Amino acid sequence: MSTETNNSAKEILRQAALTYHETPRPGKLEVRATKPLANGRDLSLAYSPGVAEACLEIKENEVNASRYTARGNLVAVVTNGSAVLGLGNIGALASKPVMEGKAVLFKKFAGIDCFDIEVNEPDPERLADIVCALEPTFGAINLEDIKAPDCFIVEKLCRERMNIPVFHDDQHGTAIVVGAAATNALHVAGKNFEDIKVVSTGGGAAGIACLNMLLKLGVKRENVWLCDIHGLVHEGREEDMNPQKAAYAQPSDLRTLDDVIEGADLFLGLSGPGVLKPEQVARMASRPIIFALANPTPEIMPDEARAVVPDAIIATGRSDFSNQVNNVLCFPFIFRGALDVGATEINDEMQIACIEGIAALARATTSAEAAAAYQGEQLTFGADYLIPKPFDPRLSETVSSAVAKAAMESGVAVRPIEDLDAYRERLRSSVFKSALLMRPVFEAARTASRRIVFAEGEDERVLRAAQAILEETTEQPILIGRPEVIESRCERAGLKIRPGADFHIVNPENDPRYRDYWGTYHEIMARKGVTPDLAKAIMRTNTTAIAAIMVHRGEADSMICGTFGEYRWHLNYIEQVLGRGTRAPQGALSLMILEDGPLFLADTHVQSDPTAEQLAATAIGAARHVKRFGLAPNVALCGRSQFGNQDTETARRLRDAIAILDNAPRDFCYEGEMNVDSALDPELRERVFPGNRMQGAANVLIFAHADAASGVRNILKMKGGGLEVGPILMGMGNEAHIVTPSITSRGLLNMAAIAGTPVAHYG
Repeated sequence: MSTETNNSAKEILRQAALTYHETPRPGKLEVRATKPLANGRDLSLAYSPGVAEACLEIKENEVNASRYTARGNLVAVVTNGSAVLGLGNIGALASKPVMEGKAVLFKKFAGIDCFDIEVNEPDPERLADIVCALEPTFGAINLEDIKAPDCFIVEKLCRERMNIPVFHDDQHGTAIVVGAAATNALHVAGKNFEDIKVVSTGGGAAGIACLNMLLKLGVKRENVWLCDIHGLVHEGREEDMNPQKAAYAQPSDLRTLDDVIEGADLFLGLSGPGVLKPEQVARMASRPIIFALANPTPEIMPDEARAVVPDAIIATGRSDFSNQVNNVLCFPFIFRGALDVGATEINDEMQIACIEGIAALARATTSAEAAAAYQGEQLTFGADYLIPKPFDPRLSETVSSAVAKAAMESGVAVRPIEDLDAYRERLRSSVFKSALLMRPVFEAARTASRRIVFAEGEDERVLRAAQAILEETTEQPILIGRPEVIESRCERAGLKIRPGADFHIVNPENDPRYRDYWGTYHEIMARKGVTPDLAKAIMRTNTTAIAAIMVHRGEADSMICGTFGEYRWHLNYIEQVLGRGTRAPQGALSLMILEDGPLFLADTHVQSDPTAEQLAATAIGAARHVKRFGLAPNVALCGRSQFGNQDTETARRLRDAIAILDNAPRDFCYEGEMNVDSALDPELRERVFPGNRMQGAANVLIFAHADAASGVRNILKMKGGGLEVGPILMGMGNEAHIVTPSITSRGLLNMAAIAGTPVAHYG
């Protein structure tokens, strides 16, 4: 790349970063109220006189502060700007964008609220005084970007004087992630902590903390060789020394990095660019581990190291190379666990639990969400995948719960958690918005071992869903696809499951049941223009039709299709094969999980202009399915007309549907016809039609046109942040469901749980 091109790319990135921080409003944070403040009563509760009750409860018992205020979920990110990233001592004010960014990461990855606090105070003891005075406001303190050795002083004083966790992330966050990466690197290299020689460059806060952590993990003190800009830290050296460095002084006549690199198993660099030379790498032990963590340019570039030692195991601090040592793998989750049990400190046991959780997660199968966020990257445990990616949603559940457990077992938890399994479930629900709502469905699915056939078995989303099904349910996935393709894609995705051993496969190109399948399809379709030759061709190429035939023949209990293609194309073959007797598609029901709760929409795909009878059937089917989620159906039939104020064809269909529903006793609440805003706003509805039979907001909206239902569904997904579960195909006895191409692996798992529920559970 030419210098001119490189400069142009840097300028583009610079402008993009500035625009990101400036628009649409300056900064990366805002403060939002968590309680309504819409009337005088709200005001009297939020402030005087009602607020006094909360104050008195806290005065009575300080633990109540976490019950009645935000303190238990509030962290202060504190700095004096004396050592900001690679920018150095830029001062408190200039550090604010970094601290805001840290607060955003806390919120994004662990749901923790943050205030960034930038303090103009260079004296470490006075800075500690300021931080300690903040204790009533915060549940924990994250110290950030304070230069060494001042950071050691500030942290020590604050930890001694404060009764809440104080954590210097530059030290301990880095040390934890390095510890996790080193744990797995040694696993790959076939070495042990107690046997290795460690050579480190950089005697700053992060470097010292990393060495301290390696000792806790089993490295022997005499096997650690620390170098800085002045050479080896050795006994008798006086230049640029402090107690933290002196702890690693070697009784040796050697003086330089080049002198001590011979036979090193692990190089730990937290210094500067180009410190480690290729010829030095060549003199390290076999299968050397190189952590070149200087930013933005590491101590040695990975390609330079591999040029001399091809099997070197390498990590850097950069996102454009594999194995990025990133503190975001640690700090949100160690604070989450600490806050949730009211820990008074973050101790060694909690930090080691964090390391073990991160390391174990990398050795497990990669999550579908992480794979989607890092498309094109190989995320299979090994030399190029030592630690999980920051967007792996399992970090919260795995790491935070391990930290909370360690805090309780080590005696620093003020509010211990009684049920850790339930706590893990809450953490999972905070990441996967569908988890809490889907719990009753998963529990019902576990009562029967149903066979679910996936028509698009070669799709990676389906493969990941199949592994999750085997891990989380009693269902038996069956995949339609070519065995060699499925095998290679499982391996490429780092999945543990394999065809034949873990799940069954139907190979359209060569299956012993082929004659039975085309014969069955021809028998069903012979009087609808399908010849034997056409039936044979369809059973070789149309996986949706194959899946439907399997369900028809009793070789599977339910089918899922639709990860690609158009909904009604799939529906056509399902109707052909499975639409018999009372089996007929009534409508598609989509569950939209929104910030303020669930909302069901129908019919989004099946009936374009449903009749009154179809609308009534859709309402009945929707109510039945809503109960599967442990919810009471509150069904609104929606259109432009409002309780008879229009005499359009649509309004008449909706009114006729209400009349049909009124003709028999119903075990759910319904009302209509009405506008959507009236359905969702009980006060507005009461003004428009006093005394209507619906109580509260509707949670099911039935539309007179599929265009309207589909449009609302897509708007809620794209602009409302809604997460869809479904669509659920109603009327087919739970034998078939058609998803949409935008579905995720988690969505397929949810649909499998729905398909895996015996019909007896929901009528």
